[in-house]
Amino acid sequence: MSESIRRTAVVGAGTMGHGIAQVLAMAGCPVSLFDEKPALAEVAREKIRADLETGVARGKVAPAAMEEALSRLTPHPTLEEAVADADLVIEAIPEDLTLKAELFRRLDALCRPDALLASNTSCLSLTRIAAVTAHPERVLGLHFFNPPPRMKLLEVVRGAATSEATISRALALARRIGKEPILVKDSPGFATSRLGVILGLEAMRMVEEGVASPEDIDRALELGYGHPMGPLRVSDLVGLDVRLSIARSLHRELGAERFRPPRILEEKVEAGKLGKKTGEGFHLWRPD
Repeated sequence: MSESIRRTAVVGAGTMGHGIAQVLAMAGCPVSLFDEKPALAEVAREKIRADLETGVARGKVAPAAMEEALSRLTPHPTLEEAVADADLVIEAIPEDLTLKAELFRRLDALCRPDALLASNTSCLSLTRIAAVTAHPERVLGLHFFNPPPRMKLLEVVRGAATSEATISRALALARRIGKEPILVKDSPGFATSRLGVILGLEAMRMVEEGVASPEDIDRALELGYGHPMGPLRVSDLVGLDVRLSIARSLHRELGAERFRPPRILEEKVEAGKLGKKTGEGFHLWRPD
């Protein structure tokens, strides 16, 4: 079934978008890359090259595989050109329901009737996004994890109208590109964001209350429970602004106090200390 998904398009060339494009290209899929800021699509291609060159230097990527992957990546100046022939379009734009709904309305009109339309959202309702389209049965969530080339998990989200055929094609593709898929229904935070955010928020409250330092809280989960990365380090990697947005959304949708963002998170975002991408969050991050 995944063979029906050959040509792909990624809309949004930020951290997640270019990472998803890299995964698809390395798996043999031609990828059209589009961003509302055309220069970002070109920058994304160079970031992918740099990451693959690091893989080559470490002996993890063959030089020929790198060149083949790069040859499959094509930045496009317009959305229409990028999605015209795609079997699958993956949206990776900011976590804003209004923005995503408008994009899916356009994609529904521009794409072939048999093309799948996927959102990389980590918490927004796929059912609401799909509701703006004439073919909600082909809309689903494909939630990749940061960084996409290295994280094995892919959360496949079924909206209220998503068809079985759409899910089958998505699950087959997930395995083809080397991911381990889990299937979840459309609910606030799905499975992963809901679990990850609650752990991160509690860790932040512990810092706020002076229970322990961020380093020791992370070390507790890494050494005591076998987590590869502690919750505060994960939050820094995701981006504290992104984590704050998700927490607010979950608090609003579920009405549960456990998802209310702690003040320390609000303050760090207000101060521009967003985690790895700004060099400081709950930890200090060096360029290397």
